[in-house]
Amino acid sequence: MAGTGSRALSLLALLQERGFWAGADLASRLGVSLRTLRRDVDRLRELGYPVRADPGVGGGYRLDPGASLPPLMLDDAEAVAVVVGLLLSSQSPIADTAETSARALAKVVPVLPARLHGRVEALRAATVSAESPWSSTIDPGTLVAVARACRDDERIVFGYTSAEGAETSRRVEPHRLVMLARRWYLVGYDLGRGDWRSFRLDRMSEVAGTGERFRQRRLPGDADPAAFVRAGVHGRSEVTVVAELDRPAVEVRPHVGRWATVMALGDRCRIEVEASSFDWAVFVVGLSGARVISTEPPEFAALLRDWAGRLAG
Repeated sequence: MAGTGSRALSLLALLQERGFWAGADLASRLGVSLRTLRRDVDRLRELGYPVRADPGVGGGYRLDPGASLPPLMLDDAEAVAVVVGLLLSSQSPIADTAETSARALAKVVPVLPARLHGRVEALRAATVSAESPWSSTIDPGTLVAVARACRDDERIVFGYTSAEGAETSRRVEPHRLVMLARRWYLVGYDLGRGDWRSFRLDRMSEVAGTGERFRQRRLPGDADPAAFVRAGVHGRSEVTVVAELDRPAVEVRPHVGRWATVMALGDRCRIEVEASSFDWAVFVVGLSGARVISTEPPEFAALLRDWAGRLAG
């Protein structure tokens, strides 16, 4: 007979596999008596798993939703699906979803069995073509390594390539990961330069932890990490676009508020987008889901008409 600990894990896996188990069937699958089964169920309850027992004829056991998510038992295929799903979700344009997925990856990947790494990479590679043309491609290993370092307050070293192509080595105290305009950024304190910096993950290489722990510093003025990155990106913006839309600001802001300033105009609104190119501004305006009343500058209006013609055709 299996030990108490391994039997409890087996019981948990069975309860997660099926919505309801008759007591006799569950005891048979575990190879124990009904009395032992009841003791094992009590152990799971002591660990915080909400196992419900339905008494009487036809009664049995089920795992109810709990106040918090308990540890889950996943088979190999399920574990691979979870990791690949998180990798895809980490590229999501939906507010907060990408950042949350990155934090979850930092927890899941370190405990993933080595035998599954190849399957995860194969599935991930097969989905690359589905990425948005405006998104940047990053190494999932880089994303996970940086997310873990942020979580564990561990100094990291990495190679970095600037926009001009200059390659440097950096030693950084990572603070937060931020996704802005479908790109990942690390906000961190650059020890070599003695100041705060934001780094694009797609320009980082050979990320490695140093094993050195540190106490988190505060961003200047207690700034929000996303605002810190946005200020740096907008400082490097090459184009500014203004568009008047036929939807109220309260409806447009949830869709484009991460990339544009939205100003209310009664039942309409005006958005201002600072971007590295007009193509990206077209994407932001399209995300609003609103009819465009007017835009400026003229060259953006021409590009917008061109895109509308392509999509309509």
